[in-house]
Amino acid sequence: MKVSVIVPTYNEASRIRKLVAHLFHHRTNFLEEIIVCDGGSNDDTIHEAEAAGAIVLQSPQKGRAAQMNYAVKKSRGSILYFVHADTLPPESYLNDISEHIQQGYLIGCYRSQFENEHPLLKINGFFSRFDRFTCRGGDQTLFVTRDLFEQANGYDEYYVVMEDFDFIRRARQRAKFVIMPKTALVSARKYEDNHYLKVNVANGLVFLMYRLGFSPQILLKTYKKLVYYPRYSDQKTSQKQADTV
Repeated sequence: MKVSVIVPTYNEASRIRKLVAHLFHHRTNFLEEIIVCDGGSNDDTIHEAEAAGAIVLQSPQKGRAAQMNYAVKKSRGSILYFVHADTLPPESYLNDISEHIQQGYLIGCYRSQFENEHPLLKINGFFSRFDRFTCRGGDQTLFVTRDLFEQANGYDEYYVVMEDFDFIRRARQRAKFVIMPKTALVSARKYEDNHYLKVNVANGLVFLMYRLGFSPQILLKTYKKLVYYPRYSDQKTSQKQADTV
């Protein structure tokens, strides 16, 4: 069993070196490679990632779904581990993944804990331990076998937001899902740049709209109106046309 770690980036120069160094420092024989797939950063993300020792790819299309799919095609591991640039998995991440694979789990994530110890953010982190669809997201990282990833047809590049929810929903129809009993350390920058309640309201509203079938284009516009977050500042939908409800 070999693990390919895949990190999609866009303007993450301030964080990517720390993440890659952390991943390498705690590597075991299970690690195949660390791939950073960039979506056209105009800062020093690529330089920082290369300096830290990662394999750096430049995706032909911007967007987490497209970048992660592209990296998967170039990767070699039988296990894929997707990590956001502003998240640090536990030091034991490779052994944790291996143990749960051996237990029969083909897909799973960690609980989350925010860097900022604000009491309200602790509440958010607490609920990530529960196996509820609303509590899942890419910030908790995600491991999945290559076979299951391909059976579920990978990330749908139509989703410029909610791509993790969509993929997990489809993959869970084919395999058992596990929430590993440790925490990934997540940046609180969205909450620090916006009010806590504003971000939670935006998250809840966009999730509800997703479940009601609104197009990714509408979801993105709604989120951008409510929350300032650089990832979405110039994000556009894929060329596949979005049908509004």
